[in-house]
Amino acid sequence: MPATALKEASQRLAQARHHDPFQVLGRHPVPGKPDTLLFRAFLPQASQASLNGVKGKLTLTKEAESDFWSWQGKATQLPEHPEVEWQDHHNCTHTAHYPYTFAPQVGDMDLHLFGEGRHWQVYEVLGAHPRTVDGVAGVLFATWAPAAERVSVVGDFNHWDDRLHPMRVRGGSGVWELFIPGLEPSTLYKYSIRNRHSGHIQMKTDPYGQAFEVRPKTAALVTAPSEYQWQDQKWLTQRRQWDWQNAPLSVYEVHLSSWRRTENGGFINYRTLAHQLVDYVKPLGFTHVELLPITEHPLDDSWGYQTTGYFAPTSRFGSPDDFRYFVDHLHQSGIGVLLDWVPAHFPKDEHALARYDGTALYEHEDPRKGEHRDWGTLIYNYGRNEVRNFLLANALYWLKEFHIDGLRVDAVASMLYLDYSREEGDWLPNRYGGNENLEAIDFLRQLNELCHGEHPGALVLAEESTAWPQVTRPTWVGGLGFSMKWNMGWMHDTLLYMSRDPIYRHYHHDQLTFGLIYAFTENFMLPFSHDEVVHGKGSMLTKMPGDDWQRFANLRLLYAYQWTYPGTKLLFMGCEFGQWKEWAHHGELDWLLLDLEPHQGVKTALSDLNQLYKTRTELHQRSFRSDGFEWIDCHDSPQSVISYLRASDDGFLVVILNFTPTPREGYRLGVPSAGRYREVFNSDSTYYGGSNVGNPLPLETEDRPWMNRPYSIELTLPPLGAIILDIDRT
Repeated sequence: MPATALKEASQRLAQARHHDPFQVLGRHPVPGKPDTLLFRAFLPQASQASLNGVKGKLTLTKEAESDFWSWQGKATQLPEHPEVEWQDHHNCTHTAHYPYTFAPQVGDMDLHLFGEGRHWQVYEVLGAHPRTVDGVAGVLFATWAPAAERVSVVGDFNHWDDRLHPMRVRGGSGVWELFIPGLEPSTLYKYSIRNRHSGHIQMKTDPYGQAFEVRPKTAALVTAPSEYQWQDQKWLTQRRQWDWQNAPLSVYEVHLSSWRRTENGGFINYRTLAHQLVDYVKPLGFTHVELLPITEHPLDDSWGYQTTGYFAPTSRFGSPDDFRYFVDHLHQSGIGVLLDWVPAHFPKDEHALARYDGTALYEHEDPRKGEHRDWGTLIYNYGRNEVRNFLLANALYWLKEFHIDGLRVDAVASMLYLDYSREEGDWLPNRYGGNENLEAIDFLRQLNELCHGEHPGALVLAEESTAWPQVTRPTWVGGLGFSMKWNMGWMHDTLLYMSRDPIYRHYHHDQLTFGLIYAFTENFMLPFSHDEVVHGKGSMLTKMPGDDWQRFANLRLLYAYQWTYPGTKLLFMGCEFGQWKEWAHHGELDWLLLDLEPHQGVKTALSDLNQLYKTRTELHQRSFRSDGFEWIDCHDSPQSVISYLRASDDGFLVVILNFTPTPREGYRLGVPSAGRYREVFNSDSTYYGGSNVGNPLPLETEDRPWMNRPYSIELTLPPLGAIILDIDRT
């Protein structure tokens, strides 16, 4: 490099502005002297310095009026990667291999695939990864920041001085990288990013960081490749062969921070939580747990939905391997693990993704497309290859690296519609003039194709609250390709109906029956989630009308309705025993209520419903097919009673629900087959805290056609009660 150019480049480097420090630092041939090398180092804190040469120390000389130190001599005297030894002004000696002698480490194919948005293991390239290069151990750092003038790695190891470890940019890829010898796992780090247009400098955490400090601190931690020994191969093998469309799926939704706490109110480690959850959830009969987002997030109040560390299990509960143990233990205990995943938006925190390189990199520049006004968050630019790659690789990362059984995709409706929750004039139409977000639709289809293709048996569930067609239909027929969709319409109608005084319910009978018009247009999950027990909505128990006895009876009736209705099931923690208070994320559930019989009764009823749901194919085999459900009578609005059949290859069950507190004796019901019918479940049983009204003896059919059925039985309906009948098969 000519002297003038070298001087200018050195000044830029000293000012932490240079895009390629390798032009100035490290080993360089001396023009006209083929056997001579010039070695330069930038050591602003050094009082003296030297190199460990082939045959001894080589003195570095400080260049006039600068913090550059140099040596010139025979090439044979200098190792390929020499150690620099320098003494600071406090007489402390530092020795390390110099980073600026190593060749680029990120492969050209990695850069090519990432630029195309098709690098599914890009998390193994970008981020911070321990490496051994040419026999020297250290950490390779890489990040994507195309609008940056300069990116530096900063941390405790260099006193957060962004002049000391500037990275090199890899051409037009926008990827910056640097291998720093001597660093080890658990090193704290961030990226200092200087914008090329404004000169503004930001300290950013690593989007691909795989572990972070405990909040409110935000630095990432270098993580070594996991050596965790998984023991769940039997589970994974069964999952690959799992016919989930005809299998039971009941999900216990959990917010780990507030499910349980330590005696002093602290967080519990993933490993301890694993055992406590299994001991509690397995007897209840749930097949899966679904975790509210455990991806790293700085604010407890966000419940995890404003994620800043997409590749890191939150450090609140331990290390990434602690979380691997959590999943592994649940799998070995026969319980699946679903993860709430948030690709719809991200927070504006200055340390995270927002304007990562000083520009709208992950988000859209125009707030009419790039900002959620209601949530105060930013929207991903799904049309940008590298952003799409970030999200798709992240989804696969959780399925592969942590053996997660599926993702519940949050806020899908907000992704599909450009005018979602926006006033007229505050959104931009697509290229055809419509309100559909075409880039997001393509992203969701690719997400589902990848997850299902790479991990057979893994589920992808949509929280989608509109009438968007074919959410759960295959992409090759024009669908979005999700496994299941939350049935928000059924949830709203049902809770509104159940909140009414029984004396008025007959006026609103259609809220029970309307859902069957569309029940089989999608693969539906029936959710009573965390969203229904916060922000003044009341707990599930307090939504129920009447005195305390009626509230508990209504709640048992509601769960019987949910568990016998077509679709898979989801229930938020605390709802299984009828917690009185709304969910509070900063505490724990009111576990003492389980000492009280009414609450224990609800829990026992739910456990029995789960066992019935799992063991009786009639309740799960055709959950998404119209031939698995048939009305007996949906018109008895005067008495607020509905009855239906649930059918499978093995036969049928009869379900009758009485939504009033009036017992109904001599209630005649049409049935499809002659024989003896017996109760297999009664929500009014004394075992559950009920009044024990029902039918203890088998019910004989009469040759009396009723409700368009050839036979009928006469039975007693309990108050605010649900009965499930089975025909005697002996």
